[in-house]
Amino acid sequence: LPISPLVRSVHVTAPVLVPPTTFKLLGSPPNRPSAFFPGLLDPSFQPFADHFWDYHRHLPPGKVEPHKNQLDSCIRMALARLPAVSDCSRVGSSMAVSRVPSPPPQEANTPVAENWCYTQVKVVKFSYMWTINNFSFCREEMGEVLKSSTFSAGANDKLKWCLRVNPKGLDEESKDYLSLYLLLVSCNKSEVRAKFKFSILNAKREETKAMESQRAYRFVQGKDWGFKKFIRRDFLLDEANGLLPDDKLTIFCEVSVVADSVNISGQSNAIQFKVPECRLPDDLGQLFEVQKFSDVTLSVNGREFQAHKAILAARSPVFAAMFEHEMEERKLNRVAITDVEQEVLKEMLRFIYTGRAANLERMADDLLAAADKYALERLKVMCEEALCTNLSVDNAADTLILADLHSADQLKAQAIDFINTHATDVMETAGWKTMILSHPHLIAEAFRALATQQIPPIGPPRKRVKQS
Repeated sequence: LPISPLVRSVHVTAPVLVPPTTFKLLGSPPNRPSAFFPGLLDPSFQPFADHFWDYHRHLPPGKVEPHKNQLDSCIRMALARLPAVSDCSRVGSSMAVSRVPSPPPQEANTPVAENWCYTQVKVVKFSYMWTINNFSFCREEMGEVLKSSTFSAGANDKLKWCLRVNPKGLDEESKDYLSLYLLLVSCNKSEVRAKFKFSILNAKREETKAMESQRAYRFVQGKDWGFKKFIRRDFLLDEANGLLPDDKLTIFCEVSVVADSVNISGQSNAIQFKVPECRLPDDLGQLFEVQKFSDVTLSVNGREFQAHKAILAARSPVFAAMFEHEMEERKLNRVAITDVEQEVLKEMLRFIYTGRAANLERMADDLLAAADKYALERLKVMCEEALCTNLSVDNAADTLILADLHSADQLKAQAIDFINTHATDVMETAGWKTMILSHPHLIAEAFRALATQQIPPIGPPRKRVKQS
């Protein structure tokens, strides 16, 4: 299947549709341990699994299969030691470690120490996508450069980066190539160590022509690392290779910044229990589907949904107020809903019971309105994220109006930023012209934000990775 990268930051140098965020499955090379256990593909587990693999790699044919259970236990021991990742509070933010790791479970013939220490070298990973529209019209002079906007791992991150590309190479040696570099624009440290990977997305949004740094390089402010001979120009411009769909060059960059190391110590428990996985969302979802023991009816346009007052009240302050006070809904055990469509209400109820929204991408705008009305803050932010990833020149004004109407502050900020980046094109759309008449205060906010934007500084000459 085509692999679409997990995009946390997106920049387009010319007005184009920003593709929706999709998740990337991180695979592994052939004959590696994770090939036996496709459910454990996170690269964090690879060192643990590979250590076990080296022990059994020379077994005769047919002898590997019986050891799958031992390998599975080995990987799951690593899983128990690794910290879990908390929810991201904002699109593009770096993920924070929130759980203290537990000691490995006791296995047969496996030594367990009374005391243990876990050392974690923190690595902040994030990605960035840069689309260059009308690439064939780019500068043709050798050494001339295009630069992306600045980006970072999150809103509060002090490290600011940007990408630089020389469409016709950096010098005489690379004139037949496209040169590509990662620049550290600004930082609050004397130096930063980071690895990076560049690739080009083809017409199917697949990563191609990937090149990765072999180690973590030392960056200082204003310096960059990259590849002087990233890809041959004739290969890139050849339409048969499909790297410039609609004359758009899309560069995908993944950055791994090395942070500080942390030691966590502890003691093993005398008894180890295997606790079953929590199935609460699945169980409550089944309760909603079968509608057993329901005590309230929600009616919308002639269709009725059976639900449970306790669950609705626990999840929504609005439903709680209905059932706590002497209102008609409490007396009749019936709630008439007039401003939400049937399918939207069903999806909202499923979220209330399970915390999931399977059809979020398709009905994000309607779910945003419902989440705002019934004070479902998590669903509201999920809708903001989905709408943000689908921002385009054509829908930017309408999205800004929707965000303002439902007090979706994060979506509103992203919409204003997008409009300012593509101001000339957005102002030609029908949505913008409608917004001038119906929501003039949003026009003022957009221009106020535009006036406060700063142009990122240009660093001194770059430092380059030698081509191997």
